[in-house]
Amino acid sequence: MVRSARTARLDEDLRVMGVARVIVLLNPSRSQPAAAAARGATGGGIGAEYKALERHFTSSERSQTSALLRELERAPSSMAARFMSAASKPGRGSRAPIAQPPMRVYARLGVMLGTVREEGLRALLQDTRIHSVGRAPEFSLIRPLSATRTTLKTRVTWGLTQLGVPALWAKGLTGKGVLVGHLDTGVDAGHPALRGAVQSFALFDYMGNEVAGAQPQDSDEHGTHTAGTIAGRKVRGNAFGVAPEAKLASALVIEGGDVVARVLGGMDWAVGQGVRVLSMSLGLRGYHPDFQPVTQQLRALGVLPVFASGNEGPGTSRSPGNYPEALSVGASDARRDVASFSSSQQFARPEDPLVPDVIAPGDDVLSCVPGKKYSLMSGTSMATPHVAGLAALLAQAKPAATPDQLEDAIFRSCSLPPGVPADRANRGIPDGLKALELLAGP
Repeated sequence: MVRSARTARLDEDLRVMGVARVIVLLNPSRSQPAAAAARGATGGGIGAEYKALERHFTSSERSQTSALLRELERAPSSMAARFMSAASKPGRGSRAPIAQPPMRVYARLGVMLGTVREEGLRALLQDTRIHSVGRAPEFSLIRPLSATRTTLKTRVTWGLTQLGVPALWAKGLTGKGVLVGHLDTGVDAGHPALRGAVQSFALFDYMGNEVAGAQPQDSDEHGTHTAGTIAGRKVRGNAFGVAPEAKLASALVIEGGDVVARVLGGMDWAVGQGVRVLSMSLGLRGYHPDFQPVTQQLRALGVLPVFASGNEGPGTSRSPGNYPEALSVGASDARRDVASFSSSQQFARPEDPLVPDVIAPGDDVLSCVPGKKYSLMSGTSMATPHVAGLAALLAQAKPAATPDQLEDAIFRSCSLPPGVPADRANRGIPDGLKALELLAGP
Protein backbone atom coordinates (compact mmCIF):
# COMPACT_ATOMS: atom_id res chain seq x y z
CA MET A 1 0.00 0.00 0.00
CA VAL A 2 1.24 3.51 -0.82
CA ARG A 3 0.32 6.95 0.39
CA SER A 4 -2.68 8.51 -1.32
CA ALA A 5 -5.01 11.46 -0.97
CA ARG A 6 -6.76 9.43 1.75
CA THR A 7 -3.68 9.72 3.97
CA ALA A 8 -3.26 13.49 3.56
CA ARG A 9 -5.42 14.22 6.61
CA LEU A 10 -3.47 11.66 8.60
CA ASP A 11 -0.27 13.48 7.69
CA GLU A 12 -1.83 16.73 8.90
CA ASP A 13 -2.86 15.10 12.21
CA LEU A 14 0.68 13.82 12.66
CA ARG A 15 2.14 17.23 11.94
CA VAL A 16 -0.17 19.02 14.38
CA MET A 17 -0.65 16.42 17.12
CA GLY A 18 2.26 14.05 16.73
CA VAL A 19 -0.21 11.15 16.58
CA ALA A 20 -3.15 10.15 14.39
CA ARG A 21 -6.18 7.93 14.95
CA VAL A 22 -6.70 5.34 12.24
CA ILE A 23 -9.15 2.72 11.05
CA VAL A 24 -7.30 -0.23 9.54
CA LEU A 25 -8.97 -2.90 7.43
CA LEU A 26 -7.19 -6.19 6.80
CA ASN A 27 -7.18 -7.77 3.37
CA PRO A 28 -10.18 -10.10 3.08
CA SER A 29 -7.91 -13.15 2.82
CA ARG A 30 -6.20 -12.19 6.08
CA SER A 31 -9.17 -11.20 8.24
CA GLN A 32 -11.01 -13.75 10.33
CA PRO A 33 -13.95 -15.33 8.45
CA ALA A 34 -17.30 -13.95 9.58
CA ALA A 35 -18.65 -17.30 10.73
CA ALA A 36 -15.68 -17.95 12.97
CA ALA A 37 -15.47 -14.34 14.13
CA ALA A 38 -19.09 -14.45 15.25
CA ARG A 39 -17.98 -16.78 18.01
CA GLY A 40 -15.42 -14.27 19.27
CA ALA A 41 -15.82 -11.24 21.53
CA THR A 42 -16.83 -7.91 20.04
CA GLY A 43 -13.91 -5.49 20.12
CA GLY A 44 -12.14 -7.80 22.51
CA GLY A 45 -9.81 -10.75 22.03
CA ILE A 46 -6.87 -10.33 19.65
CA GLY A 47 -6.10 -13.14 17.21
CA ALA A 48 -2.59 -13.90 15.97
CA GLU A 49 -3.01 -11.81 12.82
CA TYR A 50 -4.03 -8.76 14.80
CA LYS A 51 -1.49 -9.38 17.54
CA ALA A 52 1.30 -9.23 14.99
CA LEU A 53 0.15 -5.75 13.94
CA GLU A 54 -0.33 -4.40 17.45
CA ARG A 55 3.27 -3.14 17.63
CA HIS A 56 2.49 -0.48 15.01
CA PHE A 57 0.05 1.25 17.38
CA THR A 58 0.84 3.38 20.39
CA SER A 59 -0.70 4.78 23.55
CA SER A 60 -0.47 8.56 23.74
CA GLU A 61 -1.54 11.20 26.22
CA ARG A 62 -2.66 13.24 23.20
CA SER A 63 -5.19 10.64 22.06
CA GLN A 64 -8.95 10.89 22.57
CA THR A 65 -8.83 7.70 24.64
CA SER A 66 -6.37 9.26 27.08
CA ALA A 67 -8.34 12.52 27.25
CA LEU A 68 -11.57 10.67 28.02
CA LEU A 69 -9.91 8.57 30.71
CA ARG A 70 -8.41 11.65 32.37
CA GLU A 71 -11.84 13.25 32.50
CA LEU A 72 -13.38 10.13 33.99
CA GLU A 73 -10.64 9.88 36.60
CA ARG A 74 -11.19 13.53 37.47
CA ALA A 75 -14.96 13.26 37.78
CA PRO A 76 -15.99 9.60 38.06
CA SER A 77 -19.52 10.54 39.12
CA SER A 78 -20.22 12.54 35.96
CA MET A 79 -22.81 11.51 33.40
CA ALA A 80 -20.09 10.00 31.25
CA ALA A 81 -18.97 7.77 34.10
CA ARG A 82 -22.46 6.35 34.41
CA PHE A 83 -22.05 5.05 30.87
CA MET A 84 -18.83 3.23 31.67
CA SER A 85 -18.62 -0.52 31.96
CA ALA A 86 -16.54 -2.28 34.60
CA ALA A 87 -13.89 -2.82 31.93
CA SER A 88 -13.13 0.89 31.65
CA LYS A 89 -14.61 2.67 34.65
CA PRO A 90 -12.03 4.08 37.11
CA GLY A 91 -12.49 3.54 40.82
CA ARG A 92 -13.41 6.51 42.98
CA GLY A 93 -10.35 8.30 44.23
CA SER A 94 -8.09 6.38 41.87
CA ARG A 95 -5.00 8.33 40.88
CA ALA A 96 -3.41 5.72 38.64
CA PRO A 97 -4.18 5.93 34.91
CA ILE A 98 -6.54 3.25 33.62
CA ALA A 99 -4.90 0.96 31.08
CA GLN A 100 -6.47 0.80 27.63
CA PRO A 101 -5.09 -1.19 24.70
CA PRO A 102 -3.28 0.82 22.00
CA MET A 103 -5.74 -0.52 19.46
CA ARG A 104 -9.11 -2.25 19.34
CA VAL A 105 -10.03 -5.23 17.21
CA TYR A 106 -13.41 -5.75 15.55
CA ALA A 107 -12.79 -9.28 14.32
CA ARG A 108 -16.11 -9.82 12.55
CA LEU A 109 -15.45 -6.73 10.42
CA GLY A 110 -11.71 -7.40 10.03
CA VAL A 111 -11.06 -3.89 11.40
CA MET A 112 -8.64 -2.32 13.85
CA LEU A 113 -8.98 1.11 15.47
CA GLY A 114 -6.09 2.80 17.23
CA THR A 115 -3.52 5.56 17.53
CA VAL A 116 -0.27 5.68 15.56
CA ARG A 117 2.85 7.78 15.29
CA GLU A 118 4.60 8.49 11.99
CA GLU A 119 6.64 5.28 12.06
CA GLY A 120 3.57 3.20 12.87
CA LEU A 121 1.61 4.70 10.00
CA ARG A 122 4.50 4.03 7.61
CA ALA A 123 4.64 0.41 8.72
CA LEU A 124 0.89 -0.11 8.28
CA LEU A 125 0.92 1.47 4.81
CA GLN A 126 3.71 -0.88 3.74
CA ASP A 127 2.27 -4.05 5.26
CA THR A 128 0.86 -6.46 2.65
CA ARG A 129 -1.70 -7.75 5.13
CA ILE A 130 -3.44 -4.36 5.18
CA HIS A 131 -6.20 -3.43 2.75
CA SER A 132 -6.65 0.20 3.79
CA VAL A 133 -5.68 2.78 6.41
CA GLY A 134 -7.95 5.75 6.98
CA ARG A 135 -8.51 8.55 9.44
CA ALA A 136 -11.06 7.73 12.14
CA PRO A 137 -14.12 9.99 11.63
CA GLU A 138 -16.31 11.50 14.34
CA PHE A 139 -19.94 10.58 13.77
CA SER A 140 -22.91 12.45 15.15
CA LEU A 141 -26.59 11.71 15.38
CA ILE A 142 -28.69 13.20 12.59
CA ARG A 143 -31.14 14.96 14.85
CA PRO A 144 -34.76 15.62 13.84
CA LEU A 145 -35.72 19.10 12.71
CA SER A 146 -38.81 18.95 14.90
CA ALA A 147 -40.48 16.71 17.46
CA THR A 148 -44.06 17.14 18.65
CA ARG A 149 -45.98 14.96 21.11
CA THR A 150 -49.09 13.42 19.65
CA THR A 151 -51.69 10.75 20.33
CA LEU A 152 -52.07 7.46 18.52
CA LYS A 153 -55.15 7.85 16.37
CA THR A 154 -54.12 6.90 12.81
CA ARG A 155 -55.05 3.42 11.59
CA VAL A 156 -52.22 3.39 9.03
CA THR A 157 -49.74 6.24 8.82
CA TRP A 158 -49.30 8.14 5.58
CA GLY A 159 -45.72 6.92 5.34
CA LEU A 160 -46.77 3.28 5.17
CA THR A 161 -49.35 4.10 2.54
CA GLN A 162 -46.85 6.10 0.46
CA LEU A 163 -44.50 3.10 0.24
CA GLY A 164 -47.29 0.63 -0.48
CA VAL A 165 -46.58 -1.33 2.69
CA PRO A 166 -50.20 -2.47 3.35
CA ALA A 167 -50.16 -4.27 -0.02
CA LEU A 168 -47.18 -6.30 1.18
CA TRP A 169 -48.91 -7.08 4.46
CA ALA A 170 -51.85 -8.39 2.44
CA LYS A 171 -49.46 -10.90 0.88
CA GLY A 172 -48.38 -12.11 4.31
CA LEU A 173 -45.14 -10.13 4.45
CA THR A 174 -44.64 -8.64 7.90
CA GLY A 175 -40.88 -9.11 8.41
CA LYS A 176 -41.35 -12.37 10.30
CA GLY A 177 -38.07 -14.24 10.65
CA VAL A 178 -35.93 -11.24 9.67
CA LEU A 179 -33.47 -9.59 12.07
CA VAL A 180 -32.80 -5.88 11.49
CA GLY A 181 -29.82 -4.11 13.04
CA HIS A 182 -30.55 -0.75 14.66
CA LEU A 183 -27.66 1.49 15.77
CA ASP A 184 -28.97 4.56 17.53
CA THR A 185 -29.51 6.03 21.01
CA GLY A 186 -30.94 2.70 22.16
CA VAL A 187 -34.54 1.56 22.49
CA ASP A 188 -37.35 1.42 25.05
CA ALA A 189 -38.22 -2.26 24.61
CA GLY A 190 -41.05 -1.95 27.13
CA HIS A 191 -43.07 0.43 24.98
CA PRO A 192 -46.41 -1.17 24.01
CA ALA A 193 -45.48 -0.82 20.33
CA LEU A 194 -42.14 -2.61 20.80
CA ARG A 195 -43.00 -5.44 23.19
CA GLY A 196 -41.48 -8.58 21.74
CA ALA A 197 -39.70 -6.65 18.98
CA VAL A 198 -36.21 -6.42 20.52
CA GLN A 199 -34.45 -9.76 20.15
CA SER A 200 -31.09 -8.51 21.44
CA PHE A 201 -29.63 -5.32 22.87
CA ALA A 202 -26.13 -3.97 23.45
CA LEU A 203 -24.86 -0.83 25.14
CA PHE A 204 -21.43 0.49 24.22
CA ASP A 205 -20.03 2.78 26.88
CA TYR A 206 -18.25 6.09 26.36
CA MET A 207 -14.94 4.28 25.77
CA GLY A 208 -16.51 1.90 23.24
CA ASN A 209 -16.65 -1.14 25.53
CA GLU A 210 -19.74 -3.35 25.49
CA VAL A 211 -21.48 -3.23 28.86
CA ALA A 212 -22.13 -6.76 30.08
CA GLY A 213 -25.74 -7.52 30.95
CA ALA A 214 -27.08 -4.15 29.81
CA GLN A 215 -30.87 -3.97 29.60
CA PRO A 216 -32.67 -2.20 26.74
CA GLN A 217 -32.74 1.56 27.29
CA ASP A 218 -32.84 4.79 25.31
CA SER A 219 -30.57 7.68 26.29
CA ASP A 220 -32.74 10.01 24.17
CA GLU A 221 -35.99 9.52 22.22
CA HIS A 222 -34.49 9.17 18.78
CA GLY A 223 -33.69 5.46 19.01
CA THR A 224 -37.14 4.38 20.16
CA HIS A 225 -38.73 6.47 17.41
CA THR A 226 -36.62 4.95 14.63
CA ALA A 227 -37.05 1.45 16.09
CA GLY A 228 -40.82 1.93 16.04
CA THR A 229 -40.77 2.85 12.36
CA ILE A 230 -38.86 -0.31 11.49
CA ALA A 231 -40.72 -2.86 13.59
CA GLY A 232 -43.43 -1.20 15.68
CA ARG A 233 -46.33 -3.51 16.47
CA LYS A 234 -49.93 -2.41 16.09
CA VAL A 235 -51.37 -0.68 19.16
CA ARG A 236 -55.16 -0.67 19.46
CA GLY A 237 -55.38 -1.31 15.72
CA ASN A 238 -53.10 1.61 14.81
CA ALA A 239 -50.04 0.87 12.67
CA PHE A 240 -46.82 2.81 12.03
CA GLY A 241 -44.17 0.05 11.89
CA VAL A 242 -43.19 -1.09 8.40
CA ALA A 243 -42.24 -4.65 9.43
CA PRO A 244 -44.38 -5.36 12.51
CA GLU A 245 -43.16 -8.94 12.97
CA ALA A 246 -39.47 -8.33 12.32
CA LYS A 247 -37.02 -8.53 15.21
CA LEU A 248 -34.49 -5.88 16.18
CA ALA A 249 -30.87 -6.17 17.24
CA SER A 250 -30.58 -2.71 18.79
CA ALA A 251 -27.41 -1.10 20.11
CA LEU A 252 -26.90 2.17 21.99
CA VAL A 253 -23.85 3.69 20.28
CA ILE A 254 -24.41 7.44 20.21
CA GLU A 255 -23.95 10.20 21.36
CA GLY A 256 -20.97 11.10 23.52
CA GLY A 257 -17.52 9.72 24.22
CA ASP A 258 -15.52 7.76 21.67
CA VAL A 259 -18.27 7.63 19.07
CA VAL A 260 -16.31 5.88 16.32
CA ALA A 261 -15.35 3.07 18.74
CA ARG A 262 -18.97 2.82 19.82
CA VAL A 263 -20.29 2.71 16.23
CA LEU A 264 -17.69 0.15 15.13
CA GLY A 265 -18.52 -1.90 18.20
CA GLY A 266 -22.21 -1.76 17.31
CA MET A 267 -21.58 -2.77 13.71
CA ASP A 268 -19.34 -5.65 14.73
CA TRP A 269 -21.90 -6.82 17.29
CA ALA A 270 -24.77 -6.56 14.79
CA VAL A 271 -22.89 -8.69 12.24
CA GLY A 272 -22.40 -11.28 14.96
CA GLN A 273 -26.14 -11.24 15.66
CA GLY A 274 -26.82 -12.19 12.04
CA VAL A 275 -28.69 -9.08 10.87
CA ARG A 276 -29.79 -8.82 7.22
CA VAL A 277 -30.27 -5.04 7.23
CA LEU A 278 -28.58 -2.32 9.30
CA SER A 279 -30.42 0.97 9.89
CA MET A 280 -28.24 3.94 10.90
CA SER A 281 -29.50 7.50 11.24
CA LEU A 282 -26.04 8.91 11.88
CA GLY A 283 -23.19 10.35 9.88
CA LEU A 284 -20.48 12.92 9.30
CA ARG A 285 -21.16 16.08 7.29
CA GLY A 286 -19.41 16.08 3.92
CA TYR A 287 -17.56 13.44 1.92
CA HIS A 288 -15.04 11.56 4.02
CA PRO A 289 -13.77 8.36 2.36
CA ASP A 290 -12.08 6.89 5.43
CA PHE A 291 -15.11 4.84 6.54
CA GLN A 292 -15.88 3.54 3.05
CA PRO A 293 -13.94 0.26 3.44
CA VAL A 294 -16.01 -0.58 6.52
CA THR A 295 -19.23 0.05 4.59
CA GLN A 296 -17.94 -2.16 1.78
CA GLN A 297 -17.14 -4.84 4.33
CA LEU A 298 -20.69 -4.79 5.70
CA ARG A 299 -22.04 -5.58 2.24
CA ALA A 300 -19.43 -8.30 1.74
CA LEU A 301 -20.69 -9.88 4.97
CA GLY A 302 -24.25 -10.00 3.65
CA VAL A 303 -25.61 -6.90 5.39
CA LEU A 304 -27.47 -4.09 3.60
CA PRO A 305 -26.32 -0.80 5.20
CA VAL A 306 -29.02 1.89 5.17
CA PHE A 307 -27.88 5.41 6.11
CA ALA A 308 -29.59 8.80 6.42
CA SER A 309 -28.39 11.46 3.98
CA GLY A 310 -28.63 14.38 6.43
CA ASN A 311 -30.89 17.32 7.24
CA GLU A 312 -28.84 20.23 5.89
CA GLY A 313 -30.71 20.71 2.59
CA PRO A 314 -29.61 20.77 -1.07
CA GLY A 315 -25.90 20.78 -1.86
CA THR A 316 -25.03 18.89 1.31
CA SER A 317 -24.90 15.25 2.37
CA ARG A 318 -23.32 13.00 4.96
CA SER A 319 -20.92 10.09 4.99
CA PRO A 320 -21.24 7.08 5.08
CA GLY A 321 -24.48 7.79 3.17
CA ASN A 322 -22.30 9.39 0.46
CA TYR A 323 -20.67 6.08 -0.46
CA PRO A 324 -21.92 4.03 -3.42
CA GLU A 325 -21.96 0.99 -1.10
CA ALA A 326 -24.50 2.62 1.25
CA LEU A 327 -28.21 2.79 0.55
CA SER A 328 -28.71 6.48 1.38
CA VAL A 329 -32.14 7.85 2.19
CA GLY A 330 -33.57 11.36 1.93
CA ALA A 331 -36.94 12.56 3.16
CA SER A 332 -40.27 12.93 1.38
CA ASP A 333 -43.40 14.58 2.73
CA ALA A 334 -47.06 13.56 2.60
CA ARG A 335 -47.48 15.37 -0.75
CA ARG A 336 -44.76 13.15 -2.31
CA ASP A 337 -42.44 16.11 -2.53
CA VAL A 338 -38.89 16.34 -1.21
CA ALA A 339 -38.77 17.75 2.30
CA SER A 340 -36.96 21.10 2.22
CA PHE A 341 -34.42 19.98 4.84
CA SER A 342 -33.49 16.74 3.06
CA SER A 343 -29.83 16.68 2.06
CA SER A 344 -28.81 16.00 -1.54
CA GLN A 345 -25.54 16.15 -3.43
CA GLN A 346 -24.03 15.52 -6.87
CA PHE A 347 -20.62 13.88 -7.13
CA ALA A 348 -18.17 13.82 -10.03
CA ARG A 349 -18.18 10.04 -10.37
CA PRO A 350 -19.53 7.99 -13.29
CA GLU A 351 -21.50 5.52 -11.15
CA ASP A 352 -24.05 6.49 -8.50
CA PRO A 353 -23.32 10.26 -8.78
CA LEU A 354 -26.40 11.40 -6.84
CA VAL A 355 -27.13 11.24 -3.11
CA PRO A 356 -29.54 10.21 -1.69
CA ASP A 357 -30.35 7.02 -3.56
CA VAL A 358 -34.07 7.29 -2.72
CA ILE A 359 -36.43 9.40 -0.67
CA ALA A 360 -38.92 8.01 1.83
CA PRO A 361 -41.41 9.34 4.41
CA GLY A 362 -39.55 11.69 6.74
CA ASP A 363 -41.78 14.68 7.50
CA ASP A 364 -44.08 14.60 10.53
CA VAL A 365 -43.55 10.87 10.99
CA LEU A 366 -45.53 9.29 13.81
CA SER A 367 -43.78 6.71 15.97
CA CYS A 368 -43.24 5.75 19.58
CA VAL A 369 -40.96 7.39 22.14
CA PRO A 370 -40.02 6.29 25.67
CA GLY A 371 -42.60 6.38 28.43
CA LYS A 372 -45.47 4.86 26.43
CA LYS A 373 -45.71 8.07 24.42
CA TYR A 374 -45.84 8.98 20.73
CA SER A 375 -44.28 11.78 18.75
CA LEU A 376 -44.22 13.33 15.29
CA MET A 377 -40.63 13.84 14.14
CA SER A 378 -39.14 15.21 10.92
CA GLY A 379 -35.79 14.28 9.44
CA THR A 380 -33.97 11.86 7.19
CA SER A 381 -33.48 9.88 10.41
CA MET A 382 -37.19 9.12 10.16
CA ALA A 383 -36.99 8.21 6.46
CA THR A 384 -34.12 5.74 6.87
CA PRO A 385 -35.98 3.21 9.07
CA HIS A 386 -38.87 3.21 6.57
CA VAL A 387 -36.49 1.87 3.91
CA ALA A 388 -34.80 -0.52 6.35
CA GLY A 389 -38.23 -1.89 7.23
CA LEU A 390 -39.13 -2.26 3.56
CA ALA A 391 -35.89 -4.19 2.99
CA ALA A 392 -36.90 -6.50 5.85
CA LEU A 393 -40.23 -7.27 4.19
CA LEU A 394 -38.42 -8.11 0.95
CA ALA A 395 -35.88 -10.24 2.81
CA GLN A 396 -38.73 -12.27 4.26
CA ALA A 397 -40.12 -12.81 0.76
CA LYS A 398 -36.74 -14.00 -0.56
CA PRO A 399 -34.54 -15.18 2.32
CA ALA A 400 -31.60 -15.95 0.01
CA ALA A 401 -31.53 -12.46 -1.51
CA THR A 402 -28.20 -10.66 -1.32
CA PRO A 403 -27.86 -7.02 -0.22
CA ASP A 404 -27.36 -6.09 -3.88
CA GLN A 405 -30.56 -7.87 -4.91
CA LEU A 406 -32.62 -6.25 -2.15
CA GLU A 407 -31.24 -2.83 -3.01
CA ASP A 408 -31.74 -3.32 -6.77
CA ALA A 409 -35.41 -4.25 -6.28
CA ILE A 410 -35.97 -1.16 -4.14
CA PHE A 411 -34.16 1.09 -6.63
CA ARG A 412 -35.99 -0.22 -9.71
CA SER A 413 -39.35 0.12 -7.97
CA CYS A 414 -38.89 3.85 -7.47
CA SER A 415 -40.66 6.61 -9.35
CA LEU A 416 -39.89 10.30 -9.39
CA PRO A 417 -43.04 12.30 -8.53
CA PRO A 418 -44.04 14.97 -11.07
CA GLY A 419 -42.16 18.20 -10.54
CA VAL A 420 -39.59 16.68 -8.21
CA PRO A 421 -36.04 17.15 -9.58
CA ALA A 422 -33.75 14.15 -9.79
CA ASP A 423 -30.91 16.09 -8.20
CA ARG A 424 -33.00 16.27 -5.01
CA ALA A 425 -34.70 12.86 -4.99
CA ASN A 426 -32.55 10.76 -7.35
CA ARG A 427 -34.65 7.67 -8.16
CA GLY A 428 -37.64 8.91 -6.17
CA ILE A 429 -39.98 7.02 -3.83
CA PRO A 430 -39.97 3.20 -3.61
CA ASP A 431 -43.09 1.16 -4.33
CA GLY A 432 -43.20 -1.88 -2.05
CA LEU A 433 -45.39 -4.08 -4.24
CA LYS A 434 -43.38 -3.33 -7.37
CA ALA A 435 -40.14 -4.05 -5.48
CA LEU A 436 -41.55 -7.45 -4.50
CA GLU A 437 -42.46 -8.27 -8.07
CA LEU A 438 -38.99 -7.24 -9.27
CA LEU A 439 -37.30 -9.31 -6.56
CA ALA A 440 -39.37 -12.37 -7.40
CA GLY A 441 -38.93 -11.98 -11.15
CA PRO A 442 -36.45 -13.79 -13.40
